[in-house]
Amino acid sequence: MPHASVPAVPERPASYVISLRPAGEHATLERAAAAHGLGLIALSPWRIVHRDDPAARTALAAALDAPVTIFTSPPAVAAAAALMPLAGAGARLAVGAGTCAALRAAGVANAAAPERQDSEGLLAMPQVDAAAVRGRIVGLVTAPGGRGQIAAELVARGARVVRADVYVRDPLPLDTAAIAQLLDTGDAPLLLPLTSGEALQRVLEALPGPAARRLRSARVVAASERLADLARASGFAHARAAHSPQPEALLAAAMALP
Repeated sequence: MPHASVPAVPERPASYVISLRPAGEHATLERAAAAHGLGLIALSPWRIVHRDDPAARTALAAALDAPVTIFTSPPAVAAAAALMPLAGAGARLAVGAGTCAALRAAGVANAAAPERQDSEGLLAMPQVDAAAVRGRIVGLVTAPGGRGQIAAELVARGARVVRADVYVRDPLPLDTAAIAQLLDTGDAPLLLPLTSGEALQRVLEALPGPAARRLRSARVVAASERLADLARASGFAHARAAHSPQPEALLAAAMALP
């Protein structure tokens, strides 16, 4: 009699990438990890929920009418574009290259982003220096939460900030299967591309003690020096900043770590 074939046991990845992206937004990082033969563990602290109400529409229309309008993230662009067209006569500034690309995909040909892709880089752009914004309106398309640095600095420079919160971060309990997967990684190297300090803090607070200790063994590549400093202050022994916040660039920088 022929022997029954035994199903092959999938080989465990040698290393894992930890994604703290919102629920449903892990695909880009997962593809990049798979291209390097790495597994991905998704620990989402929240999901993105677009606002679609009269107050959000009114605030967005006012922000888009400003001489300068700032978009703080790709989700801010997506949520705003779902409400109304984003192109206009005023300047359209993005915090980073991903947000800038999202704006251009939404039909904003004049979108611009700073070379340093973070809040500090945006605030160094000439379009928002004190001479440019004093006494003028600046639109800010964003979500509740975050550091609030952009709005506070613009106000300090004499601008009147018109804020449009076009989405919210809806907190989620961490996936129990993902926590179990994290604990089951043994001593395999972990790589953590970090783009949000708030996400990191929420995940560390929500993880059980053993899982939090395992996560802190990860090598962190952060989207900015500020985030690298935050990771070190949060107990990560190996943290450095990358040259770009894009998922592929963060992963490539993580792979290059010794």
